[in-house]
Amino acid sequence: MSTIEQLNEVSAVKFRTEHDTMGDVQVPADKYWGAQTERSRNNFKIGPKASMPQEIIYAFANLKKAAAYANAELGVLSVEKRDLIALVCDEVLAGKLDDQFPLVIWQTGSGTHSNMNLNEVISNRVNVMQGKKIGEGKPFIHPNDDANKSQSSNDTFPTAMHIAAYKMLTDVTIPGVEKLRDALKAKAVEFKAVVKIGRTHMMDATPLTLGQEISGYVSQLDHGLKALRNTMDHLAELALGGSAVGTGMNTPKGYDVKVAGYIAKFTGLPLRTAENKFEALSAHDAIVESHGALKQIAVSLMMIANNIRLLASGPRTGIGELHLPENEPGSSIMPGKVNPTQNEAVTMVAAQVMGNDVAISVAGSNGQFQLNVMKPVMAVNYLQSAQLIGDACISFSDHCATGIKPNYEGIKNHLENSLMLVTALNPHIGYENAAKISKLALKENKSLREAAVELKLLTTEQFDEWVKPEEMIGTLK
Repeated sequence: MSTIEQLNEVSAVKFRTEHDTMGDVQVPADKYWGAQTERSRNNFKIGPKASMPQEIIYAFANLKKAAAYANAELGVLSVEKRDLIALVCDEVLAGKLDDQFPLVIWQTGSGTHSNMNLNEVISNRVNVMQGKKIGEGKPFIHPNDDANKSQSSNDTFPTAMHIAAYKMLTDVTIPGVEKLRDALKAKAVEFKAVVKIGRTHMMDATPLTLGQEISGYVSQLDHGLKALRNTMDHLAELALGGSAVGTGMNTPKGYDVKVAGYIAKFTGLPLRTAENKFEALSAHDAIVESHGALKQIAVSLMMIANNIRLLASGPRTGIGELHLPENEPGSSIMPGKVNPTQNEAVTMVAAQVMGNDVAISVAGSNGQFQLNVMKPVMAVNYLQSAQLIGDACISFSDHCATGIKPNYEGIKNHLENSLMLVTALNPHIGYENAAKISKLALKENKSLREAAVELKLLTTEQFDEWVKPEEMIGTLK
């Protein structure tokens, strides 16, 4: 398409006039959003591809539908309006209106614009359902008085944050981490008898089995999952019903409990109303706490992925104790080179999550008085971390962990050449004599056996009897 054709296409876009408390504004005629959405769209042109996460929009649809049901049950909204609001919310949840939510993350810190985006889309969509044109006449569902009844942006956005976060953990993060843990657990069992040399300070240490080494990774992920699940009880608390500052002003009695009940019903998640709405609006400690558990898992993943790629380094000039699946060519210039790409992807994900944790911590600390005004940046960073960890764990499990194999020759060579096997002699000849053997062997490039006999500290038979790597691995399974 030529520049002239593009200009003609842009000029062909038709607009309608929408009105809000600040006056008139021109809105694309074919869009369901209204004046407040359009003002935000024009005033916050910040960042490429910085749209509000779809998970937040869908969480809003669930809470708007739940609010309509709670309001109708409590007698402050007609059943007819309830059903129409719910119908539009169902369309949102089905993905039929995805192009009606154009706002970016970098907007008001309360998320007011995204809340109004939902309200305006609901109002105008109902207009069309009733045979009118978008924006024609007085709306049957008023965006503020009906779609937003018993709500404030201050309690809807944190509610959407918690719904989206809880769902992401349930659907993506936890299943992904569990899959990787289980894959590594199977390898720990498979390699439980493969004796290898240990390393501390990046230097040779006493032996252990490959299974024991991998079992440590399994335990890390188990503890990470436990920490994450422990935070989800706080995350299950919803702010809705707190209204503007936590007092519940303009909400009917019992609304907070009922609306949380409907949200739980519609989402299938064990969500409930927050005990203290003042905390729920002004502080987002549940998000901070829960993301801290995601950071813990990221720290574990960084260590696990790096250790596995170091053990596989080589294939001839590195440690070379593991064979990893060969997934893609590793170089555009070096023929035959294969790299540990899955490990690299996981470490990048871990770095991103650690960075996200800094942003969330800073944002969480900025709850001034009755409201935190960094909600959108907390939401987007949390959801990105939860998504990345779940996806990365599945990718690493499928394309790396399940295909790990020991390099038995490399393991044997390192084990037999390690000077730290001398540790087995401590109980028989003492630490200082054992150290003399190790130092001589290193200095003169001899085996430990040769050095021990040369120093006349023990016989060949005694060395073979006392230095048995397979008996130095302890009793841990």
